[in-house]
Amino acid sequence: MDNRELMKSLSRLGLPMFEPDEALEVNETVAEVVKSCDGRLWELFPVLLARASEDYRFSFEKIRKLLPEERDRLNMDRLRLLALSLYALYHLEFRWAANYWKELPPEEKEQVKAWRKALASNEPVAWEETEFSPERLKKNFELYVEQNAERTRRRKERYDEFSLAFALSQVFSPKQSDLFRKKLGGLPMTKTEQEYYSRSVKKKVLALANAELHCLARKLLEQ
Repeated sequence: MDNRELMKSLSRLGLPMFEPDEALEVNETVAEVVKSCDGRLWELFPVLLARASEDYRFSFEKIRKLLPEERDRLNMDRLRLLALSLYALYHLEFRWAANYWKELPPEEKEQVKAWRKALASNEPVAWEETEFSPERLKKNFELYVEQNAERTRRRKERYDEFSLAFALSQVFSPKQSDLFRKKLGGLPMTKTEQEYYSRSVKKKVLALANAELHCLARKLLEQ
C-alpha cells in the first residue's frame, strides 16, 4: 500500500484529516463552475462560494488566474455580486464578503441592493442573456443554511461529548466512569458493580452535586 492509498484508507476509517490535499482543488472547482456558463451550476454559485470560502486554500486571486478570458472574469464578478445579494437577503455575513463589499464601487453596491430587492419580491435576476429564478436561488441557499446549521449542531454535540469524557476522566477511573454511565442510563449492574458504585462512585457523585462546591470551583476558574 503506497502513501496515497494509506491516506485514503485512513480517511475512509473516519479520519478525514488524512484525506490527500489534492482530493479537492477548491479554487479550480470554483473557476470551472464560472467557465461552465451552465445556468444550473451558476444558480448554486452563492452556496458554492459560501462553502469554498471555509477552506483555508480559497483565494479569489488564484481563481482569477485560472480565468484567462476577460468574459469569464466578468462573469465571476457578476456571480459574486449575485452571492452578496442573496447573503444580504438572509442577513448573513462572511469574512471575505465584508472585505469585498468595502472595495466595491458605488454602482456595484447599488446593483447588489437592486438584486436583493428583486429576490425579496421573487423577481428574476438577469444580465445579458442570463436569467436566474429567484425561487431556485433561495431554495438552494436555504438548504445550505439548514445543512450548515445541522453541521454546527453535530459539531457542538461532538465537542460536548469529548468535553464530558475529559471531565469524567479527571474525576473517575475508567471503571468508575463506566459505572457512572450505567447508573445514569438505568442499565443493569451486577451485585459486585452495585457494591463498588455505592462504595466509591456515589461518594464522588454526591460531592460533584454539591451546589456550593460547584460555585466555589467556578469562582476559582474565574480568578
